[in-house]
Amino acid sequence: MKQAQITVTDKKDITVKQKKKGFFTRVKKRLAPATLGVITGVMLTSTTCFAASGTSAVTQPLDNLKTLVIAVIGAVGVIILAKNVMEFAQAYQQQDSSTMNSALKGIVAGVMMAGISAVLSFLGF
Repeated sequence: MKQAQITVTDKKDITVKQKKKGFFTRVKKRLAPATLGVITGVMLTSTTCFAASGTSAVTQPLDNLKTLVIAVIGAVGVIILAKNVMEFAQAYQQQDSSTMNSALKGIVAGVMMAGISAVLSFLGF
C-alpha cells in the first residue's frame, strides 16, 4: 500500500500568499501597458530643429537633379521630333499613308516631350 504524506498549512498563510500573488499580477497587468504607452508617446513626440543656414543645402541637389531630368526629357523630345519629321517627309514623298500616320503620332509625341520643360517651368517646377 502507498502511503500519502499530508501537510497541513494554516489558512492565514495561504491567504497572505494569494494576496501577494494577486497584487503583483495586478501591478504587472497595469504597469506593462502604461510603460509601453509612455515609450510610444516619447518616440512619437516631434522635435523642432532650427537650421542655421536654411534648407538650400538640402534642396539644392534635388533642384539640380530636377533640372537635369527636365533638360534630358526636352532633348530627347527634340530628337524624336526631328526623326519623325524626316520620316513624315519620306512617307509623304512615297505616298505611304500608314508611315505618315505613324510619323504624325511621333511628331506629336516629340512636341509634347520637347514642350514639357517649358510647361513645367511655367508651372513653377
